[in-house]
Amino acid sequence: MITEINFDGLIGPSHNYAGLSLGNLAATGNAGNTSHPRAAALQGIAKMRANIALGLKQGILLPHPRPDHRWLASLSTSYAEAPRHLQAQALSASAMWAANAATVSPAPDTADGKCHLSVANLLTMPHRSHEWPHTLAQLKVAFADAAFAVHGPVPAPFGDEGAANHLRMAPSHDAPGVEIFVYGERGGPFPARQSRVASEAIARAHRLDPARTLFVEQNPDAIAAGAFHNDVVAVANGAVLFTHEQAFADRDGTHAALMAVMPAAQIVEVPAASVSLADAVSSYLFNAQLVTLPDATMALIVPEESRANARVWGWLQAMLAGNGPIRRVEVVNVRESMANGGGPACLRLRVVADPATVDPRFIVDEAKLDRIAAIVAAFWPESIDADAIGNLALIGDVERAHTALIDALQLSDSLTVNHVP
Repeated sequence: MITEINFDGLIGPSHNYAGLSLGNLAATGNAGNTSHPRAAALQGIAKMRANIALGLKQGILLPHPRPDHRWLASLSTSYAEAPRHLQAQALSASAMWAANAATVSPAPDTADGKCHLSVANLLTMPHRSHEWPHTLAQLKVAFADAAFAVHGPVPAPFGDEGAANHLRMAPSHDAPGVEIFVYGERGGPFPARQSRVASEAIARAHRLDPARTLFVEQNPDAIAAGAFHNDVVAVANGAVLFTHEQAFADRDGTHAALMAVMPAAQIVEVPAASVSLADAVSSYLFNAQLVTLPDATMALIVPEESRANARVWGWLQAMLAGNGPIRRVEVVNVRESMANGGGPACLRLRVVADPATVDPRFIVDEAKLDRIAAIVAAFWPESIDADAIGNLALIGDVERAHTALIDALQLSDSLTVNHVP
């Protein structure tokens, strides 16, 4: 019964473009623009519907209560009194990018036969550093079954960004696999967010076999080009690694190490001469969901921006015309998320487990998505402009929207929120 479940983060009612993420070129480039939280959430729901239509198992993670009043209180201020940069950091909806929620090691890979999840600390960016308590609370509810082991964050100063810097490859989801932790040492003008120390700590906590665990450095040129997470330049599924030629600092060594531990691995590499790092970052070609369909073929779920880039789309069409392992490309519209620097892969956390062991409130079907979409349509703000971040009326709307969602999903008794009157 073990299968892959994609847990998508529902885009929250405070989704805005404050430009908080240094190194994320889309986020900083769109700073100050008007966001559309309702449209953003409905786009995410449409992506979940598309996954269900493909025959994939779909889960959901919920927006965090925003603003984060407890975090502001720890800074001895309140939302009404805080300077604007703290208001923006407290209001951030960036928890929607569930790929940063945790690192996940399925039961076939671990010594104790449990699926391990370690919540990411995200300490490199202030607006994300206070996410982990709310994320951990959700993980403990969703994965409370004895089949799981949920771990707290790696301590400071060792930055951990979760599954966005982690790859798993295996002959099938329910077979023992190879886990690849990608860390950064440098990134030109931008911070390298994933610490090798953090990655090694997580591998120990998850009780992984050292012989089937790789630690590889991300190419600093990729970080400098805007690949702030490894999932902007590489994604893996099954026995396939889909990667840019410049994803890793030691390309040849990384490929050789992978083939040594997994001879059946297939590396689908996109040459820099065909798709530059700039094209990869702007199109989010690799921030795609690479999935195994019920007929055992593989599909790549890419954003509209990949189709709009002639070089990227041309390469994808040439790939499909060949005889490679990726046989299908699906296009989804997640433009509101993309404008803040998050593509299809950013929006989901992959958990390989028996769906029957997951709290059913976190598993969705068409009917539940209908109910969630109705709440979004009724409560999510239509737009948030740059000047609205300090608007206390907006805060009331955001908090009422979150409460309506938690109540509708019957999670108000399980998840503590910190809204204020």
